[in-house]
Amino acid sequence: MIAEKLPDFGLDTSGRLGSHFRALGADDFRTAARYVRDLPYGRNSDRSAFSLVLTEGRGTCSTKHALLAALAREHDADVELRLGVYLMDGANTPGVADVLDAHGLAGLPEAHCYLAYRDERVDVTGAGANAVQRLLREEAIEPEQIGAYKVDMHRDFVRTWAAGRGLDPERAWTAREECIGALSGRGVPQNGG
Repeated sequence: MIAEKLPDFGLDTSGRLGSHFRALGADDFRTAARYVRDLPYGRNSDRSAFSLVLTEGRGTCSTKHALLAALAREHDADVELRLGVYLMDGANTPGVADVLDAHGLAGLPEAHCYLAYRDERVDVTGAGANAVQRLLREEAIEPEQIGAYKVDMHRDFVRTWAAGRGLDPERAWTAREECIGALSGRGVPQNGG
């Protein structure tokens, strides 16, 4: 189980997030992770406000993992939020092959957020579980960086990647957006949350 790869500590109600999770019946971090895991996958009304996962009852790889990282930080637990970029293709992301083919591409760089604990990557969304094993880039970020920072880093990465292959960076980004649209239309968890 994914939650068992995370630390096991009780939640303190003196913190805002700990108090909120306790009110939801989560007495420890692993139970909170399972609660977040089980929420539907979907973009929140503000992609940078991870606490909306609790009020809107849904989240993406970014908001769900940022919420859990902030909860861990509130308890001084050694859990990192990470941002990785992998090469999205039809094999590791079912549902994008037709879009990639239409653009004459075998793959495109995609950004994905997840947690790290004791040198192990933990993805409670399952959206990029296989992909994060073969990363093109990885960095630790703060929960507050899931908005503009994540989008800007991802877009810059795609621009550089495309230019290095003689591709039009804007067309590459457009193809990426179409891939995410194809995944959204199928109700598939998209990594680009």
